[in-house]
Order: sequence, then C-alpha cells, then structure tokens
Amino acid sequence: MTETKAGAEAVKASGGRAVGASGSGALSSEQGMTTIADTVVSKIAGIATREVTGVHNLGGGTARAVGMLRERIPGSRTNMSQGVGVEVGETQAAIDLAIVVEYGVSIADLAQGIRRNVIEAVERMTGLEVTEVNIAVNDIHLDEDDEDDTGEADVVVERRVQ
Repeated sequence: MTETKAGAEAVKASGGRAVGASGSGALSSEQGMTTIADTVVSKIAGIATREVTGVHNLGGGTARAVGMLRERIPGSRTNMSQGVGVEVGETQAAIDLAIVVEYGVSIADLAQGIRRNVIEAVERMTGLEVTEVNIAVNDIHLDEDDEDDTGEADVVVERRVQ
C-alpha cells in the first residue's frame, strides 16, 4: 500500500477504505495525514477477538488477575488491550494475542476465526495491512471455575496418592 489519491477517489480506488501510510501508521493523502496510535490497533484487535465465540478472556494469568481487580473498582472499564501486543509499521501491523478458551472448543477452528475477525476489523478500520496474527493459548476455562469463585459448588477431591 502506498500513498493514495485525494478525496473520494482514494476511498473508491481502495474498495471503500482509505489506504496508504507513512510514519507509524499514518494514513496520508495530498490533503493531510492521519496518525493511528498503536493503542488504537490494540483495542480494535482486542474487541474483535472478544467477539469470537469460544474466547473466554484475553491475557496471561497476571494480566487477568489485575484486570479482575480493576473491574471491581466503581467506574472502571474493561481494558480492551489486555492480552494484545501490536507492532505498527508504515503500512502494516503485526498482532500478538494471549487468550483463554472455553473448554470443548476446537482451538484450531477458534484460532482461524480469531485471525479472520481481527484481520478484517483492523484492515477495515485502519487501512493497515495485517501481516500476521500470532495466538498464544494460555489457559482453558471450565464452567466449574466460575462456580468455585462464587462458592456455589463444592467439589470434593480425594487424594489419589499418599
């Protein structure tokens, strides 16, 4: 992707989205530049990942623990960038995701769905070409995990070895 024609011609030529960049994610034309911060790409990727059925959460254990504490504070919001790392270049972006999947979901199918959704969202909203979406599955969420946190279910586990 390179510099675009100005105005409506640029959007029409690119299939409905402004493209072309210089600098760190800056869309440019003869009429000016639009700079896209790394955090914007990170939030878009985080939201797009959470939209995929089968994703329980994003982030590693520590990030999730801090996120849970943060969400308990009145007036605080969910960190949409949790578990998302991005590298934004002149015309491209690379994205790294750390996820927790729901038990029983095909991880291969889930990863494919996440990649498709993230690439579509980032490219549509920013005009940057997404070169890769790397996914690290850090944990699997079980329904019992929620019950243990609330004290609703007591599971008795007998020791198998002494």
